[in-house]
Amino acid sequence: MNRSGFFLVISLFLLLFLQVMLFKKIVLFNTAFCFIYVALILLLPIETNPLVLMLVAFGLGLTVDVFYDLQGMHAAATVAVAYVRNYWLATITPQGGYDEGATPTLADNGFFWFISYSAPLIVLHHVILFFIDAGGFDLTWITLAKSLASVFFTTIVVLLHQYVFFQRSR
Repeated sequence: MNRSGFFLVISLFLLLFLQVMLFKKIVLFNTAFCFIYVALILLLPIETNPLVLMLVAFGLGLTVDVFYDLQGMHAAATVAVAYVRNYWLATITPQGGYDEGATPTLADNGFFWFISYSAPLIVLHHVILFFIDAGGFDLTWITLAKSLASVFFTTIVVLLHQYVFFQRSR
């Protein structure tokens, strides 16, 4: 196992532990929730097979659902992110393309690329999750406000995770 694979495995256990033990209890202003586990799907290598990506996303979302006592909301939102991820990566491909074995991290691609990559996928995850939680579109403005606040909270925590765990490799 190479160094980036080792960090991904460590991140898997660390982020899942933090999600179910710490971030489950942290809610800012009764509106903003942090779902740091989404970073695990975002940080898988670029060349990851889409089927493997969606299976990992399903297992990850289902694990979070078990600890949150839900019936598949996180699994559905996380699989949607995994499905869209490769299309989004193809859309924002740099001019020279990606290096072989590259990972979509802040250290490898820079701050602006990482924000343009991760923020839309986090938005997708949160919007799907909170609209499933709301049970429809009756509470659209409240659901969108909760989604937006949670996107900012999650994005900041994901960026902090990137700065702490992934060193600049160049």
